[in-house]
Amino acid sequence: MKSRRGFLAAVLAMLGCCLALAAGAAELKAGEDFRVINPPLAAPKDRIEVTEFFWYGCPHCFDFEPVLAAWVKKLPANVSFRRVPVVTANNKWVPAAQLYYTLEAMSHQGIPSPAGAGDINLVEKLHSDVFNAIHVERRRLDDEKALLEWVATKGVDPKKFSEAWSSSAVQSRIQQARELSRDSGLSGVPAVMVQGRYLALTQGNYQDLLATVDRLVERVRTETGIR
Repeated sequence: MKSRRGFLAAVLAMLGCCLALAAGAAELKAGEDFRVINPPLAAPKDRIEVTEFFWYGCPHCFDFEPVLAAWVKKLPANVSFRRVPVVTANNKWVPAAQLYYTLEAMSHQGIPSPAGAGDINLVEKLHSDVFNAIHVERRRLDDEKALLEWVATKGVDPKKFSEAWSSSAVQSRIQQARELSRDSGLSGVPAVMVQGRYLALTQGNYQDLLATVDRLVERVRTETGIR
């Protein structure tokens, strides 16, 4: 009898959790919790994609980064995450985007670690360091000479960095970021988009913003059936 009661209690608890998630998704309000991107942007069909829009020079993005990094580590396997450095119409943020995509390009080239422990993902290794260099150390990484000196202190070959910086692959990625920044209708950074459909909004802190993103992920999961 006790085991049956325990089983029923577990079932009811599970149903309660499901109902709570459904209710949370239903309570989301357009214009308050999210903005619809219309038309929706391209997104994967086999997983839910969360996109952060940022600018290295933004103090709010700097504050958001450690909160976001901790949240990303807990994402389920069927939710992917990507960063997009925003490129504005006046092109003032191009150097920061170029820096990000240069680190990304060098990561894809397979830069060996000095200790011989395998290839280095320079984005994961240096993304937070770039923020710290700008906002804590007050370095002018938008100056090419200062930037090359800084990457050298991080164990990156300045010559290889310069080659990647000027490559057509990086220029192509910058153009893609420019188009995505425009088509998503951003009003500022940091911003978080879910599945190319929704931009998360909040009147609270960064934890509240990510809580809204979690609810939007569940909304997309309900809409698409992605499991």
